[in-house]
Formats: sequence, C-alpha cells, structure tokens
Amino acid sequence: MSDHLLTFARGRVSLPYDPGALIAAWDGLRGKMARQVPEAFSRDEWAYLMTFLASDQLWGVYESVFGSRCTSTEAGPRMYYPRGRVAVWLPNNVSLLGPLVMILLSLTGNKLRFKGGSRSEDLCAALLDFVEEADPGPVLRTYLDTFVTHGLFDHHDPRNAEMAGEAQVRIVFGGDPAAEGVESLPHPLHSTSLPFTDKRSEAWIDPAAADDAVLESLINVFLVYGQAGCTSPSRVILLDADAAAVEVFRTRLVEAWPRVVKQPPEPHVASGNVMARQWAAGVGWRADLAPDGAAVIGVGNYPPIDAPLFLPLTGMSAEDAFAHLPGNIQTIGYALAQPASDDFLARMARARVKRFVPLSAMHHFGPVWDGYDYLLQLFECMELQA
Repeated sequence: MSDHLLTFARGRVSLPYDPGALIAAWDGLRGKMARQVPEAFSRDEWAYLMTFLASDQLWGVYESVFGSRCTSTEAGPRMYYPRGRVAVWLPNNVSLLGPLVMILLSLTGNKLRFKGGSRSEDLCAALLDFVEEADPGPVLRTYLDTFVTHGLFDHHDPRNAEMAGEAQVRIVFGGDPAAEGVESLPHPLHSTSLPFTDKRSEAWIDPAAADDAVLESLINVFLVYGQAGCTSPSRVILLDADAAAVEVFRTRLVEAWPRVVKQPPEPHVASGNVMARQWAAGVGWRADLAPDGAAVIGVGNYPPIDAPLFLPLTGMSAEDAFAHLPGNIQTIGYALAQPASDDFLARMARARVKRFVPLSAMHHFGPVWDGYDYLLQLFECMELQA
C-alpha cells in the first residue's frame, strides 16, 4: 500500500492506501450480502449493513468531515493524516455497533484494535469471516489483515492495558464505569479519549404528523434494541396531546404492529412481557400488550418500569418536554407536522441534545456522535501556508 492524497474544501487528506479502491471493495460485498445472511446477524442488521456499505454513503463520510471534494488549488490550508493507533472498546448491548465502527474507522487509515463486549455477539468477527468467505479481492482482505485486530475479553484482561498503552485515540462505548476504567489505564501523553457513555433517547411526535409510516417507523426503531440501546426511544412524547389523543395513538400503534412484525416473539420474550404488563399496571400505567405479546405499551406519566420491551407513551407540551429531558439525553427522533423553528432548535442546543433526527434515523451511526466530531479527531492536522 502506498500513500494517496485527497483534496477537500477543508484541506488535503493523506491516507496509506487508495480510499477509492477500499470503498469499491466494501461496496462490492453487497451483491453477495444480498444472497447470504450469516447466522450471527438478524436480517434487519444485515440489511442495514448493506445500506451502510454503499459507495455514495462511504464517500459522503469523507465529505461530511472534510467538506466537498475539490481540486488541489482549491483545497483548504491544512493537511490531515492518521493519528496512528486507535483502540475501541465496544458495549455489551448493541453488538451491531462493532461492524459499523469498524467500517467507518477503516476510512481513516489508522491501525484499529477492537475489544468486543464480553457478553455480546462478536459481530466484528462474523463480518470478517464473511469477508474471508466472500473473497471480494485483495484490497479489502489486505486492508483488514493489515489494519484490524479484534477479540472478546473481560475488563480484567491485561490486553486492555496493552490497547490503552499503545493508542493515540481511545474510544469507549458503554457505561461510565467502563469509560473510567479505560481512562485509568496508562496511555500515551497527548493521546485522546472519546468516551461514549450511558445516554437516553426519546421520540417526539406531533399527532398531526402521525400517519401510518410514522407508526411503522416507531415500531421499527424501538424493536431493534428495545430499552437497551442509547438511540432507542426510552419514551414517546406526543406533543400537546391530551389523554384521549394518546389513547388513540396507542390503539393505532397496536393495530400497526402486525404490518411491521411478521414473526411472533420467542415464548420467553412474550412471557416476560405479560409479567411486565402486570407490573406496569400495578404502578399506574394503562398498559396493553402488542400482538403476540411482542412488547408492552403503556400510557401515562409514571416512573418507567425496568423491562426491555416496555414503551411508554406520554402527552405533554413542548415546554414540559424540554423541562423533563433526562440529563444524559442523546437523540430525539422527531415526526413533526411543521419544520422546527430556529427558536425550537436553539432550545434543543441549550438542553444539550446531541442528535435531533427524523424518527427513522434514530439508529443511524455516523462521523459525528454524542456531540463529538470524533472521526476528525482520528487525524493529525498540519497547517500549510503559501
């Protein structure tokens, strides 16, 4: 592999390989992905990965970080180049995050090392195995063999210290204790720590915008991770809706469920949801089961119950919704009848909301996350002057 130079509005980017060939190789996987789903992935996860690997999507990552492509004479007055080594600690509850991060970080030219969640499915390994079998050509396999190492091990394993000690950038997904544990390990001077810790997300829906497509999007984004994912809606706020309007929304949501979910849940999941419904009703929620016991949908404004597939629906004004945001708010997925005003967006910023995205995009992972332009921080920057 030899150095290649890209030019963007923000500056030049020097990479130790041809990014066009790498992106073409990732995109080239998609044909075989359409014909084979590895056992480790759900069909929805695999379909999302296929979309994520589209060449336009991956080239767009560079442009979102460095600006539009341009000629060398138009390039900005900086040269960007990889920091060196990047260590990534993945969470236990969102295993698809591993492949997504691996694909995105492959665009940076850094040496990558991943620690998978010790209690999660190792989807990085599953994707690498698929690449090995699909054999798209030497570019992608050479890149992965040269740039990526990974493994599953617990937090007491000495490999954690090894990873931290050699990394110019440490990226941690998980709870606060995990991030604090990694940060306490010896690490290089002038290295960077990017902790993506425990966050909560909400769905804000204007009832006037709640057509069938919105209902189906809500079901889809909730069922990916339930309450476990930081980008999942921990509750749904129906803006300016009274109790009757919330009940109508709940009825429509239950009726929409079979259009989205074609397979009944596993018996232990349905059984757990029956118990969760009783628990929710016991603390005041007007709780109902989705078809086949696939989830619990509660109406009210009470403390939530600790159940993985409990979806609370609450009506309140935008003023109250802002006032009751959790301190660790990350994403608000919206469905609004009118575009958000500048004042509304300014209030979002003051509330330290990290992402304000359409409901269907709540799980979309990109080069900006939790308020960090983190992909840019994987590059050193050299100032250029004529």
